[in-house]
Amino acid sequence: MSVSTASAADTQGGGRGHRPPPGRGRRDHRMTARRRDAVAGYLFVAPQLLGWAAFVGWPVVAVVWYSLHSWNLLAGTFDWAGLANYRQLAHDPALGAVLRATLFFSVGLVVLNLALALLLAVLLNQRLRGTAVFRTIFFSPVVVSLVAWAIVSGTLLQGTGGINALLSKVGITGPNWLHEPGAALIAVIVTQTIKNVGLNMVLFLAALQGVPEELYEAAALDGASRWRTFWRITFPLITPTVLLTSIITVVGSLQVFAPIQVLTAGGPGNSTNVLVYDLYKQGFVAHDLSYASTLGVLLFVIVLALTAIQWQMRKKWVVNE
Repeated sequence: MSVSTASAADTQGGGRGHRPPPGRGRRDHRMTARRRDAVAGYLFVAPQLLGWAAFVGWPVVAVVWYSLHSWNLLAGTFDWAGLANYRQLAHDPALGAVLRATLFFSVGLVVLNLALALLLAVLLNQRLRGTAVFRTIFFSPVVVSLVAWAIVSGTLLQGTGGINALLSKVGITGPNWLHEPGAALIAVIVTQTIKNVGLNMVLFLAALQGVPEELYEAAALDGASRWRTFWRITFPLITPTVLLTSIITVVGSLQVFAPIQVLTAGGPGNSTNVLVYDLYKQGFVAHDLSYASTLGVLLFVIVLALTAIQWQMRKKWVVNE
């Protein structure tokens, strides 16, 4: 082979002495590393995706499917029913009372929980001795079993229980908390609020400790009062946390089941028969799983709508997002 032929082969890239253009090898190596990182990322998120698909995605699809059928467990039949369950829902005479109880319960729980959590966080954010002890005390109900908490609360709320005994010491005759409609709703709201207020308190406390001290010093030099400083500096800077806690609390208020089951079982009357508890009764007491699935779809739509409204409204009042 002549020297000229070997040089031509090298020029076409087929010779053993071929060298890639400068930088090409590094690019190939970078592409391989990037692909390897992508595979590692997918493997990391795969358990979360699989868990979401198994415990969230598939159940949502299944509930919608069941709501379009007539499912009789005793007869073992599962027949297509179309929109029959939704027509039954629209003409259900008890639905109005259920939605009214759900509205009062959710509004009361959200307002009381957020207000109390923010108040406790502001008080415990002061540099005083013993605040760590009070933080522990207020957060401890969060880690207590929900059923155990409800049983203890039920004992205290009995007609002659601890709450009314304390009220009688100051000359107040307390109501029969769990057997009067208005008192029962208040009792369940307060019980659930005290159980979970520590979680929102910790979130607010973390947000308060993230507010720069320089802003407080500047406000003090300008002669601003504590009330004005809170509403002009503190609250705007913690609005992202207020949005987070409000979404969590609203969604959680629509899913409260155990305290109602233990304390009132939806009564007296329908005063504490909220939507999620009515869903349970239709499915596991009346064994009408198709209609219970329809109530589940209604609950899902309500939660989705409220979350979307809160997310859109954040543009008007949430700053420093």
